[in-house]
Amino acid sequence: MALGVSLAGWAASGWGQSQSAQAETAAEQLTESGHVDVDGHSTPYVIHRLPVDSFPDLPEPVVAVLTKRGCMIPQTYEAHRPENVIHASLERAGSSDWAVLCAAKGTVSLMVFFGSEPSKPMVLASAPATERMQPYGASGELGFNWGIDPATPEQVHEAQAGLDRRPPPPAHDALADSVIEHRTVYHFYARGAWTLLDMPDD
Repeated sequence: MALGVSLAGWAASGWGQSQSAQAETAAEQLTESGHVDVDGHSTPYVIHRLPVDSFPDLPEPVVAVLTKRGCMIPQTYEAHRPENVIHASLERAGSSDWAVLCAAKGTVSLMVFFGSEPSKPMVLASAPATERMQPYGASGELGFNWGIDPATPEQVHEAQAGLDRRPPPPAHDALADSVIEHRTVYHFYARGAWTLLDMPDD
């Protein structure tokens, strides 16, 4: 809302057309809206996004990759603070790694940056942004439903409590990959490869 007020203020204060156009472009980048077909009905959607510089703790090599790819960070419809950028020990115990949801050119990708090679990200999953939405609230408007979080060994162990043969806690953090109000899967890196950890059936 504040951005809209600012745009009006710039126009009223006599700013040149180029500044107003740039501000409008920035607003469009931060909020994507439109309509998609759901069961034969045209349904409105809104996806809010944040620029990479909203996450000042990101290491410079990671920022450089995200900027080069034109990434914006999509926010779930439940977001109350900047999200979908996480810092965890994903490669091994004690490592300093990052995972990011990058929205660029209509596609959202789950990217992982190991501290050992921060300029060489791995893409664990990707999907069109419009396929990662679901209705919420009384209006039934669609919002972005994909979120990521770090999962400590203790959190993973707790999530596996319903397994018949629960394994011991993993040696380091996992990456929790969630669809709001639906299933969470846990990506885990070991022996040079990513796997999905066994979880109880819903």
